[in-house]
Amino acid sequence: MEITSENHRHPGPSEPSEWVLRFAALVPPGGAVLDVACGRGRHGRMFRDRGHAVTFVDRDVTGVADLTGAADAEIVEADLESGRGWPFAGRRFAGIVVTNYLWRPLLPHLVAAVAPGGVLIYETFGLGNEAYTRPRNPDHLLHPGELLEAVGGRLQVVAFEAGIRRDPKARVVQRIVAIDSANPAELFP
Repeated sequence: MEITSENHRHPGPSEPSEWVLRFAALVPPGGAVLDVACGRGRHGRMFRDRGHAVTFVDRDVTGVADLTGAADAEIVEADLESGRGWPFAGRRFAGIVVTNYLWRPLLPHLVAAVAPGGVLIYETFGLGNEAYTRPRNPDHLLHPGELLEAVGGRLQVVAFEAGIRRDPKARVVQRIVAIDSANPAELFP
């Protein structure tokens, strides 16, 4: 979504996305992870449990305030949609995770911030979702193949899905896993 207010009004799930879980092992061991629009940090917390240092970023970081001062957690309060620029200029991450969030101007920054050998794991809503649930505004929904276009020419696509998910409720999703490597990635069931 381009505007995250819907996510902030509704706390959402606390368990990591099955898509993120499936591909988490592609993040190089011990590599730094960026959890974008982290909310309560469900994905970043999972990566911390796996031994990664995690940078949590959101415009409202109260959901991860309990991690303040942790050696393996950096908390960055930033409104990524404010026009103030990408707060991680010059930084690269072994893993970048984005779920249920879309701000199109951010896509090139995310792709550029994937470190050599690193991975981008991205999952959000696509056009057609308006028939099932929020978000319904087409400005907040990915166009067909938009994530493929965003990584094209820069990252190798490991997995891509787009379509209707019905677990537990119907929604239209688009999700991608892409790596900064020319070598084949390990695939996980």
